[in-house]
Amino acid sequence: MFVESYINAIYLILLLAVGITYINHRYIRMQPTIAIMVSSLILSFVIIILGNLGFVEFQQNITNSMRDIKFNELLMNGLLGLLLFAGALTVDINNLKDYKWEILTLSCFTTIASTFLIGICLYYLLPFLQVPLDFSYCLLFGALISPTDPIATLNICREVNAPRTIKACVSGESLFNDGVGIVLFITILGVITGESDPTPGSVVLLFFQEAAGGVAYGILMGLIGYKLIKPLNDHKIEILITVAIATGGYTIAQLLHVSGPISVVVAGLFIGNKGKSFTVKESCRDHLSTFWEVMDELLNALLFILIGFEFITVPNQGDLLIPSVLAIVAVIGIRFVTVGIPLSLFKLTRDYVPHMIKVMVWGGIRGGLAVALALSLPLSWERNVLLVMTYAVVTFSIIVQGTTVKHVIALSKSKA
Repeated sequence: MFVESYINAIYLILLLAVGITYINHRYIRMQPTIAIMVSSLILSFVIIILGNLGFVEFQQNITNSMRDIKFNELLMNGLLGLLLFAGALTVDINNLKDYKWEILTLSCFTTIASTFLIGICLYYLLPFLQVPLDFSYCLLFGALISPTDPIATLNICREVNAPRTIKACVSGESLFNDGVGIVLFITILGVITGESDPTPGSVVLLFFQEAAGGVAYGILMGLIGYKLIKPLNDHKIEILITVAIATGGYTIAQLLHVSGPISVVVAGLFIGNKGKSFTVKESCRDHLSTFWEVMDELLNALLFILIGFEFITVPNQGDLLIPSVLAIVAVIGIRFVTVGIPLSLFKLTRDYVPHMIKVMVWGGIRGGLAVALALSLPLSWERNVLLVMTYAVVTFSIIVQGTTVKHVIALSKSKA
């Protein structure tokens, strides 16, 4: 083995991520997460090339180390709660309230409509590319790729200093639409594996349990955190309480079969907004804010370098290049339809910044969540197809959309 354990591999990858972050900050000045992912993708290509040149054992050791890490489990059961809590702490809940109907529509209608439209599009077009995929797998791809990634989206929104309207809608949608996407994903996967035979009633019940249960449990966690922190004057204990909510609270949510992501987002919003008034000293608030800012930077660096290195484990499917391009076009085109229609209707009664729809479409970044869901699928030819297309969409989304969305946002600023 290249390293003795997956923990050693994570430490080495984290060391590399910090090194890339430092070099980027000093000399390159790209958006940090994008710089990290591009660097790890380049290193992945180098490792693959070295394998083709005869260093097969070296490539295989690296690949085995990445597989031992189990990216889907690490993200879904390890990093996600911390990252979402850190992101939610910085979101102004008053901005979300002002655009609650847009956020609700984008989180529910857009995600559900996008899932089915992407599935239908691929089902009818992929056979022309000699990749006949069963309709259920096409829907499964639609479910995992339709939700915008809250980690990537929040990070990029902060970096490009988006206008208040855009920041509220983009961040609000991304924070809550994963609950809808995960319910759809679980339901469709259950049909494929034969583990469930869902009815409309059972799907609605599952959604209510996951989403509404996650909101209720998140409010409870936030309230408990608020009551515990309010009388304190020790930033160390305050930080430990918030870490416990983001980790232990997230785990308990999964045991209760409610949405862990939604619950930590709601708890983070509650504590982040209430916390502005309940800490005794401003220095305590500063310590809490600084801790979660550093945690956010560190875990984002780890996440995005892992996304880049996961390229090594993606099956070599050269015949899926054109289907992957089709998937990218379909995802962006259908997002334009499913975002453009409801926002055009909302525009009849309220004003938005110029080019609002363009920014919302192009700012809908896909990231680690989609890759994690694709990696969680049972081994099969269909899994390989979905994984390759997912990786193509995520790579395009983070690198191309992530680096150019600031120019689209600039249009709305210049004419606002």
